[in-house]
Amino acid sequence: MSDEEHHFESKADAGASKTYPQQAGTIRKNGYIVIKNRPCKVVEVSTSKTGKHGHAKCHFVGIDIFTGKKLEDIVPSSHNCDVPHVNRTDYQLIDISEDGFVSLLTDNGNTKDDLKLPTDDSLLTQIKDGFAEGKDLVVSVMSAMGEEQINALKDVGPKN
Repeated sequence: MSDEEHHFESKADAGASKTYPQQAGTIRKNGYIVIKNRPCKVVEVSTSKTGKHGHAKCHFVGIDIFTGKKLEDIVPSSHNCDVPHVNRTDYQLIDISEDGFVSLLTDNGNTKDDLKLPTDDSLLTQIKDGFAEGKDLVVSVMSAMGEEQINALKDVGPKN
């Protein structure tokens, strides 16, 4: 046994992983999967029969939850795939800045100012129009793998 001390530089965060493993054969439609390092919602799953080398294969078609791009992957059904931790949080919209950032009210009363307006045109006009009309808007923010984006809007009614 040696008496020397080991020093480790810690560059990690809280230790929470951005993904967790799940067997490919158990991932279903409307679930989530990581394809090409992007978090995707599964829109289609097809499983082939076991072949000459003994592995059934799962063919996944997923839509990137942030960009909307269609991605595909084929994985042996007995292997593990990465599944992203996807969280959805609702925030009240306080303000929209000139440079396209939004100011959101969190549950504990603080503001969250690091999110940009969504790139989806219809959602973008709904938010801008509703805000211009002075409506009380609540936006849903989807977060996965260190990315966040506004993906839905609820109209709670006019401001009192």
